[in-house]
Formats: sequence, structure tokens, C-alpha cells
Amino acid sequence: MFVCLTALAAAPAAAQQRMYKCVDAKGKTYYTQIPPRECLGRDTQEMNKAGMLKKTERPVPPAELQAREAERKKKLEQGDKGKEERRKSEALLATYPSEKDIEDARARALKEAQAAIADTEKRVANAHKRSKELESEKEFFVKKPLPAKLKQEITSNEIDIKNQTALLEAKKREISTINAKYDDDKRRYIEMTSKAGASAQRR
Repeated sequence: MFVCLTALAAAPAAAQQRMYKCVDAKGKTYYTQIPPRECLGRDTQEMNKAGMLKKTERPVPPAELQAREAERKKKLEQGDKGKEERRKSEALLATYPSEKDIEDARARALKEAQAAIADTEKRVANAHKRSKELESEKEFFVKKPLPAKLKQEITSNEIDIKNQTALLEAKKREISTINAKYDDDKRRYIEMTSKAGASAQRR
């Protein structure tokens, strides 16, 4: 090694070639003009014109680059999620001065939903009533063709019953959705106000 370094230092700059030093996974040391395959992905040192060693950055494997990028995106998403949670918390506190206000808002939402359910139930009932009337009218045309107008009205009424029934089921599901929303708002509100109260007591 000493002879090698001495020769490099004494040789003219134009005649000198780059030399690299690296250690493979098994601990074997290499001195080569080109980084050997055995050192791929490992730290390598380059000999300068004076025969001194300087560390060169190891090439980063594609898999590691992908892992770094995935980690960077994950941190960004977590940061965005944290900002969104803080925004929701601030909006919640600004909307409800107390737990009672949350329950009052729940009651208003449930009242509106129940009114919509009652209105839809009425429409469904009327459609079924009309269906019976249309069936009675059909009896007059047992032995002759059904008028196009009556046939069209029967079809439209059947579609209306189907649509209104589906709407009624959706309106009923809204009750659970409303309660779940205000249950979550109340839980978060209690958590935030409790933390704020504990922080104030420590001061």
C-alpha cells in the first residue's frame, strides 16, 4: 500500500489514474481503478492525486430511493391530516359554545329528518292508494285493449312507488347518521374542553 501511494504521489498528474478503496460485505478490502461489483451499494473512498483517501457517497439503490419517497409522502400526509384535525377542532369549538348546544343542534336535525320521513311516507301511501284506483279502472278493460293513457299512468305510478320507497329507506338511515355525527362531535368537544381545562389548571 505504501509503495502504491508513493508511486501515485510521484507520478505526473496526467499519468495518474483514479484509484478506489472499498470493503465488501465480507470485510475484504479492494484497491481498484473502477469500484468493484462486490462494493455495489457500499461506501467507497477515492484516492486523490496526492494519494490521500476521500470518501465518496455510495450510490443509493432504487429500492431505497422508493422507500425514502414513500416515507416523505407519508410524513406529508400525516402533516396534512394533523392540519385538517386542528381545523375541525377549531370549527367545532366555534360552532358549539357548550354541550347543550350540540344536543340542541341534534334535536333540530332529527326534527327535520323526521318531518322529511313523514312527508315521504305520505307520498308512498298516496301512491299505493292511486295504485288500487288504477287496478279498479283496469277491470273495465278485461276483454278489450288497455288504453295507452291508463297503461302509462299505471307504469308511472309503479315507478313513483319504487322511487319514494327507496327515498323513505334513505331518510330513515339518516337518523342513524345524524346521531353518529353528533355523538362524535360531543365526544371530541368533551375531549378538547377537558384538555383545555387541565391546561388552564396547570398554569
